[in-house]
Amino acid sequence: MSRFDMKSYLGFWGGKVEDFFEGYMQPHDPHTKNLMQAMRYSLFAGGKRIRPALVYSAYGIFEGYFDKVTPFASAVEMLHTYSLIHDDLPAMDDDDFRRGKPTNHKVFGEATAILAGDGLLTKAFEIMCNKELNPDVTPEQMLEAAYKLADATGDKGMVGGQIADMEAEKGFFDAAAVDFIHTHKTSRLLAYSCELGAILGFGTEDDKKRLYEYGMRIGLAFQIVDDILDITSTTEELGKDVGSDVENGKATYPAVHGIEDSHRRAELLIEEALQIISFYGSTADPCREIAKYIIERKN
Repeated sequence: MSRFDMKSYLGFWGGKVEDFFEGYMQPHDPHTKNLMQAMRYSLFAGGKRIRPALVYSAYGIFEGYFDKVTPFASAVEMLHTYSLIHDDLPAMDDDDFRRGKPTNHKVFGEATAILAGDGLLTKAFEIMCNKELNPDVTPEQMLEAAYKLADATGDKGMVGGQIADMEAEKGFFDAAAVDFIHTHKTSRLLAYSCELGAILGFGTEDDKKRLYEYGMRIGLAFQIVDDILDITSTTEELGKDVGSDVENGKATYPAVHGIEDSHRRAELLIEEALQIISFYGSTADPCREIAKYIIERKN
């Protein structure tokens, strides 16, 4: 049996969303040309495209008409990209590099970077609610997908995790705070990506819950590995500034549990995630491979 080629797999689905970006993300007026250039800069700056791949992979458990999923998978990646632009700002993490390239505000300035992030955030919902783009998606699916994305990324999700992360930089954090930050800032959007596949594939409520729980576990493992790599990797390997977590006193798993215990926790989470999707047999093989990749990755 041949080994699963994760690089090619991620590249294939990443190519689908990048083709969508190329066609959809074009300036509509000369006055906003610079804004669109900034939005496109971060969208095409590379990245693993894990979230779109999870949308496609989870959807593939239920249906095989993958073109139906592309606008939604692209919208999720746009929203994720907005969060990275804002995370990198001097008022947040103050990073100079992202994915091996200068961060958005280093190229376009802080004001334009803020607006580029705002533009990508709102564009995600524009795409999801566009009936012409999504003729095979029911109004009920659109509503559920948009509502759950807002829930996963607002104050009860990613944004809530970010503010908790900023507060923790003051030096007051414990294991519970780190869990809150990681599950909200990272895990919830990854979990949503998995649940979205079930929503678009007409999965049952049990299916949605199952894939959401799988996503929460791989999402937390993903962030734990990120925390470890910030200590053990290099800027060249990781494609972004390393060592900043320790320098800034950020709330991370290694800061609370140490590197070895953190890695064991990530492995346990992946085991739990694999057990959850064992219900689906071979149709969930891509989801299994993504889970394995998350624990093994080096960047």
